[in-house]
Amino acid sequence: MGRMLGEGSFGSVYEGKRLEDGLEVAVKIARKPQNMKYIYIPGHPARFPLEVGLLTLANSGPKVSEIIELLDWQDQPDRYIMVLERPSPCEDLWDFWNGHEGVLNEDTARFIMAQATMAAQMCCRRGVFHRDIKLENLLINTETLEVKLIDFGCGDLLQESGYERFCGTLDYRPPESCTEGKYHGKPATVWSLGVLLFLLVCGRFPEARDRRMMDEDIWSEPGLSNECCLLIRSLLKESPRQRIYLRKILRHEWFKVTE
Repeated sequence: MGRMLGEGSFGSVYEGKRLEDGLEVAVKIARKPQNMKYIYIPGHPARFPLEVGLLTLANSGPKVSEIIELLDWQDQPDRYIMVLERPSPCEDLWDFWNGHEGVLNEDTARFIMAQATMAAQMCCRRGVFHRDIKLENLLINTETLEVKLIDFGCGDLLQESGYERFCGTLDYRPPESCTEGKYHGKPATVWSLGVLLFLLVCGRFPEARDRRMMDEDIWSEPGLSNECCLLIRSLLKESPRQRIYLRKILRHEWFKVTE
């Protein structure tokens, strides 16, 4: 175990090194809340703490490089411990974005968004609703710009019936969770990806005026391509029924641009 890499409301993440082969890893130690939720996964006899189970599901099947890999875990009476891959060199996307003065060019944003979208799609395909896709929960390799989705602590199993209780980060909250008192996993994921893209290329969170203009299909931002503005408008529609489908995002014209 080495220095602390980060700390949240329920636990801490540390540097680690696997004694067997010297592999550099991250070790997350999470305190169990009183209402600790466990889930069962087909093919596994023992129950999993929710976060561990979700990451196990997200890692099931062929490896998805855009999702952090769970190498090992341990259940203890008052906490659970997760051993995770640790890319190097890396930092979270928030620090990377700030290091570029809070605005990325479209080519860099496109490369990052393609990976974040792939991670989101694979999570949903494997029955996982991450529920907290944001700058801080994406690790980026500062040399290759490879991105990995981390921290499934706010997540849940993806369900058709929707969710009434919001869990995640308020700045990325889909509007229907306030206006309708209920939201669904895939449209909410699309909204969070829209906020993410908006932040990367505009350097700020979308405001009420932006959102009104998006619904009227007249929003644009100086310096951005027409295709980028079109994608942002389709991601950030107030009505979840009018948003682009999660599975169609990577087919958008903006992603077809080649250098």
